[in-house]
Amino acid sequence: MQKLRSGVILAILLCIPAVLSPLSFAQDPQAKPTPGPSAVILEAWSDVGNRLVAMAQDWPEAKYSYRPNDQVRTFAQQLLHAAGSNYGLLNAVTGQKMGGAENDPSTDTYKTKPQIVDYLKKSVADGEATIKQEGDAGVLKHLRGWVGYTEHMGEHYGQLVVYYRNNGVVPPESRSQH
Repeated sequence: MQKLRSGVILAILLCIPAVLSPLSFAQDPQAKPTPGPSAVILEAWSDVGNRLVAMAQDWPEAKYSYRPNDQVRTFAQQLLHAAGSNYGLLNAVTGQKMGGAENDPSTDTYKTKPQIVDYLKKSVADGEATIKQEGDAGVLKHLRGWVGYTEHMGEHYGQLVVYYRNNGVVPPESRSQH
């Protein structure tokens, strides 16, 4: 239900600029056109994905096995899950096999911090390339997926903030605010 609600909210937000855009051009003839849906999704995907990548690069490799308790994923498993899920979306959108096929790639396959960082970075970059290739029509066709999976990355970003805070570390995104 939450993902559906988020999708509806994003769809409404995407429509607002289209309705207001003619009004802004009437007031400012040099105003830039409102970005289309693919530009909006690309910006959100890149923003959240790059926050995860920043965490992956920042977190010490010695703590990649950290987890707040035995009922949740380790730091490494969180990153691999986010990347694996990204590829689940990309495979569905493109109809091609991209990245791994697992939703939760194994830390036996991705053993080191550099391997995990590279896999996550590639999933974000492959998503960006797919959004650009799809353009507005393709993004609108798969809007629910793009919104849901961008939100999914954001949920894991939030979980990893807790991992940082539990270890007395300020997350990269928050450091400029301190």
